[in-house]
Amino acid sequence: MKPLLLLDVDGVLNPMGRPAPDFRRYRCTIDDQVYTVHLNPRHGRRLLDLALATGSELVWATTWGQHANEWIAPRIGLPSLPVIPVSPDGASEHGELFKTPHVARYVGRRPFVWFDDQVWAEDEEYLRVHQGLADFLLVHVDPLRGLTSRHLGMAHDWLTLTGFSQGS
Repeated sequence: MKPLLLLDVDGVLNPMGRPAPDFRRYRCTIDDQVYTVHLNPRHGRRLLDLALATGSELVWATTWGQHANEWIAPRIGLPSLPVIPVSPDGASEHGELFKTPHVARYVGRRPFVWFDDQVWAEDEEYLRVHQGLADFLLVHVDPLRGLTSRHLGMAHDWLTLTGFSQGS
């Protein structure tokens, strides 16, 4: 089974702080709501390279849902990706992020790396005690800066050094 690379959008691909010069500004309209996002078109290539090098599968783990395939993927050069259905309505059991139980259900026994700006110790604890989960790496991304080479390197090293990588 291929390992998974789980991607959040806001705070990861769309930083909340002042974007670096290599980011481009886009306006997206979803259900009559206009959003401004800042995206780095090189992120797509770098994520695809990581997936190829490690034999992993890219998956959206974002409240953008399928809208990530419509608005985000084409602007950074990603194909349409599977989407983990998440709903912000669920109550936290142990202080974990509302997405964490959805992620746990989706990943099953597959190892995964999760890039998110809102994953913390409570999420790791929740996932570690969840029955049947494979090993994983939570990569906390600074929401002001977004995804960096260091984050991608952490994922690559973890997948290859732990033996989960199918591409090395």
